[in-house]
Amino acid sequence: MNSTSLFYSQNAIELAEQYNGLDFKSVHQSWKLYWPESGSNVLDIGAGSGRDAKWMNDQGCEVIAVEPNDALRQIGLQSTGPEVTWLNDSLPVLKNVQSLGMRFDLILVSAVWMHLAPSLRERAFRKLSNLLSPNGKLVISLRHGEFTDGRQGFSVSVEELEKLSKDHALQLQLVSGSEDNLQRADVSWQTVVLNLPDDGSGNLNTVRRIIVNDSKSATYKLALLRTLIRIADAHSGAVLDRSDGKIALSAGLVALYWVRQFKRLIDVDIEGHGIQQNSNATKGLGFVKDDGWNKLKHLSADDFSIGALYVGEEAKAIQKLFTHTISTIKAGPVTFIYQGDKQNKLFEIQAAEKRRKYSDAIILDSEFFTGFGQFILDEKLWGCFRLYHSWIEPLVVNQWVKEMQRFKLNQDRNISLQSYHDCLVWIDSSRDTRYVRKRVDELQAEGTVIHRAWSNTVLKSLYDVDHCLPFAYWPNNDKWNLLPATSNENRSKSDRVPKAKRLFDSKERILEWWQIAWESDPLHQQRFFTEATFSLPNVPAQCNDFEEVFEAMGLQIRGVRSRLLVSEW
Repeated sequence: MNSTSLFYSQNAIELAEQYNGLDFKSVHQSWKLYWPESGSNVLDIGAGSGRDAKWMNDQGCEVIAVEPNDALRQIGLQSTGPEVTWLNDSLPVLKNVQSLGMRFDLILVSAVWMHLAPSLRERAFRKLSNLLSPNGKLVISLRHGEFTDGRQGFSVSVEELEKLSKDHALQLQLVSGSEDNLQRADVSWQTVVLNLPDDGSGNLNTVRRIIVNDSKSATYKLALLRTLIRIADAHSGAVLDRSDGKIALSAGLVALYWVRQFKRLIDVDIEGHGIQQNSNATKGLGFVKDDGWNKLKHLSADDFSIGALYVGEEAKAIQKLFTHTISTIKAGPVTFIYQGDKQNKLFEIQAAEKRRKYSDAIILDSEFFTGFGQFILDEKLWGCFRLYHSWIEPLVVNQWVKEMQRFKLNQDRNISLQSYHDCLVWIDSSRDTRYVRKRVDELQAEGTVIHRAWSNTVLKSLYDVDHCLPFAYWPNNDKWNLLPATSNENRSKSDRVPKAKRLFDSKERILEWWQIAWESDPLHQQRFFTEATFSLPNVPAQCNDFEEVFEAMGLQIRGVRSRLLVSEW
């Protein structure tokens, strides 16, 4: 028995009197908004004298009280009676709790975390998060101040819990501070409330299970989830069909996004190699072949963009690469991501009705993508990706880094954490506006008058290119999203979206800019509308109407503002 356990055993009666001298409401006032309601399943870890368990039971909750100290547990049982279930269990294992097969609407870890050694906390947090029901709350109180009575304590911090929450798919709801209820001047407390999100259908829990708990010998499962999350976020117009609760995407678009995210990881040169993506470095990756990937190493991730034109050997290699990629996705994550029974797969790839012919010139557009077949998934799961992408993607990225860190070739080279994250960025941080800037400069050199998008004045030689939908919230470098503006306007707007009235007042200038910049050249025009078709809601596949794109842009602004709570300008 360690010194802490011995202390609680020897002082159980006095401690119980001390704990019971304070009521639940005064001790836990700071998180009153999240107190459990009648009918909630509650897990009270480190329940001590049973004060909190008894109060929650009196509110109509179903309470499981966990206390590893025999003396305190007996006192607690006498206090609460049989209506509260008491278990002899402790963090980080919680073996007896797990055997119940229950999920909890609230887990209370009060005055416990400081006793847990830092080396045990990640495991403990994982167990706690796995015991939460969808939309469940995890409440942890943090004691600041050393023990002088023989008990052992370790330093605690909100920052540590924030990091653990990001790794395990929980959202921070509340951080509150309070003085010590026992009037100890050298002791203070903080309470942290964390939430396991719920989309109403259980899909978030399914996604979280795949990311955190599914076995993985490669990063393929994570890559597919991130691919779908990115498509769901960026491409409102990507859905080809909705029927029988399913949606269909073009398999070629899935392949494009798969290739883009692996490009920076595989083609980076770190001591002569890319970053290892599976547990067996000698096995190789199914989509990296000599006639496809290896002929395209000179291309960057951002070269694989919707609307791009390729000819000759590059065109042939890209078609081979997409074929290899779809085969890999089908044999790998599509086969091994399932719910319950192995036959209950979450995803499906259907071959195209007509076998596509290889061409010497291709454009990465709808026609090209659909030539590779369809990718099928549940409509509710797709909705989950669309609504919660900003929560899911950081979890995917964090887990992806963890997987890469355990592969031997990566360990041998001691790759830095920053390098992993740098190679997982989606769009280069430079927010590449060079293409649009080049077009502005060309038009001005020809004497074309260009008006600022947000004010009825002529654009001068010094200007900025503004992302209408802010890059910080919605990384997108499509032509329709990039508008000429002054530096003052760009700084004033910052990471906000334009209000509806401002957008309406700027309509004629935005349409004028699009027509001047992109209408005269067929390739410019085709790429503009191809990008808009995939990125914006309700734009028809063969759209060539700038006003339709403008109306869709307004819808997208409202959607992004609603989903991500972006401020207006």
